[in-house]
Amino acid sequence: MRFLLAIAFALLPLRGAYAQFDHSHAAWNALVAKHVVVVDGGKASQVRYAGLAQDRAALKAYLDALSRVTPAEFAAWTKPQQMAFLINAYNAFTVEKVLARYPDLKSIRDFGRVIGNPFKDRFFVLLGSESSLDRVEHELLRARGVYDEPRVHFAVNCASVGCPMLREEAYVAERLDAQLEAQTVRFLSDRTRNRYDPAKNMLEVSKIFDWFKEDWQSGLRGIGRDAAPILSREQFLARYADALAATPEGRQAVRSQKVPLAFLEYDWALNAAR
Repeated sequence: MRFLLAIAFALLPLRGAYAQFDHSHAAWNALVAKHVVVVDGGKASQVRYAGLAQDRAALKAYLDALSRVTPAEFAAWTKPQQMAFLINAYNAFTVEKVLARYPDLKSIRDFGRVIGNPFKDRFFVLLGSESSLDRVEHELLRARGVYDEPRVHFAVNCASVGCPMLREEAYVAERLDAQLEAQTVRFLSDRTRNRYDPAKNMLEVSKIFDWFKEDWQSGLRGIGRDAAPILSREQFLARYADALAATPEGRQAVRSQKVPLAFLEYDWALNAAR
């Protein structure tokens, strides 16, 4: 009996190494459901970093599970599974980065903009390589000809007030298109970050639309989308006129795609729950 038990325990690490990845992302789902607070009528969220610090062991266990996924395993997944994995990884590792200094920071930029830049720092392993948040976002999620999904910008969260909200649930392949669409509507409905100003006859939008202009002008369709390809920022925004403008006249102006664009200042303050 002791011999059999010894063999069983010896095999546990091997079983763990070859265990299938949990595409429900249950561990991350439990953490964000517990520690993300939805505010402003569902258009924004705040994060209880103090609570996440108390649950850091559970967070680290999830991060370890992400890091164990091999490139070959990842390549065998569907594109929605890959995207959900990468989005959740970006968000979870961003939280881990914040917790490395929390509560002694007011912005993720406190780590540094050149030396110590939190987005360029290779502080974790993903898909067999030392990785940074920039690698996940720009080299993987935004890679041309792979996912071609501009709505990903409303799913990744940079721990800042100006950023699209951290979703209160994990992204999963089965509902990814609906989740991305909901995130898009939430973000574009937030008048502090995107709005049509009738007095100026101007569409004032997040700097995201300035920084990543090319992501809306390459004929992209995105995951699960049957609509016509996106050819410009203006065309993309016109699809969401109902979210961006409060009146029929304003919505028509946005749909015309002739309204000048202005880009609002980005708020890098930490998205911590008050």
